[in-house]
Amino acid sequence: MALVTLNFESRCLGNNTAVSVILPDLPRQMEPRDFYGSGKKYKVLWLLHGTYGDHSDWIRKSNIELYACEQDLIVVMPSGLNADYANWPTFATGFNMYDFLFDELMPLVYNWFPASDKREDNFIAGLSMGGAGACVYALNHPEKFAGAAVLSAYPWDLEERMDVDPENPAYLRRRNAVNNAGGQQAYLDSYQNTRRILTEKLAAGEELPRLYFCCGEDDFLYDGYMEFKAYAQSIGLKAKFEEEAGYTHEWRFWDKYIQRALAYFGFTPPEKPAKSQKKHKNKA
Repeated sequence: MALVTLNFESRCLGNNTAVSVILPDLPRQMEPRDFYGSGKKYKVLWLLHGTYGDHSDWIRKSNIELYACEQDLIVVMPSGLNADYANWPTFATGFNMYDFLFDELMPLVYNWFPASDKREDNFIAGLSMGGAGACVYALNHPEKFAGAAVLSAYPWDLEERMDVDPENPAYLRRRNAVNNAGGQQAYLDSYQNTRRILTEKLAAGEELPRLYFCCGEDDFLYDGYMEFKAYAQSIGLKAKFEEEAGYTHEWRFWDKYIQRALAYFGFTPPEKPAKSQKKHKNKA
């Protein structure tokens, strides 16, 4: 595969940003002129990092480059800080991560790389904060994605009460998000309330992307994930849910389950060569 790192000044983010892009590699049996001049458009996976991460996380901590190579898949990995993939207009000169994907990064990728912009060729996935971000993007713009994979995350119930604890990072994060949105009601009415959006669009009969959710049974988010799974089943959501014992909030889980997500989206794992049936003679 070809790995490209883009460093450029983003209009939406108000600063320089970095994006990693995995591109299909030149097959050894093809001539470079034929391969690069074919005009072929490839399927795209928009892959999001979690809290404290950046564009390099999936490259450094998983085998996503191998999986992309096996599938002739373009993978785009942006840096989103800890912004929950939302717009933060009052941060510095403005850091509008929600707008960035649709208004800046997608036009760049579709026009500068051999990437298909067709809905059926685009998928989005992420882990933890990136899984929640995949929900935000896919459920607000289902017309852009054929599938969305949410690893170790789920659409939160934003209307549930959170105990006021200044030392609790989850409370502080929610408080800052509410303030950023302009208050509690504005937050509930925003594009970040993916549980409400999912419920309303499902009730209206809108076409949603194929949705995939997974979580390790030892993950600190597991109880909330299972509550959402029960809720999703109660409203008739057709989605794939998978859990596995022995995994926490960890890269071994995410590396394993991004493969399962790709399989759910219809990407077929390559066939392994048959094992040789050589007979070994016993030595005297």
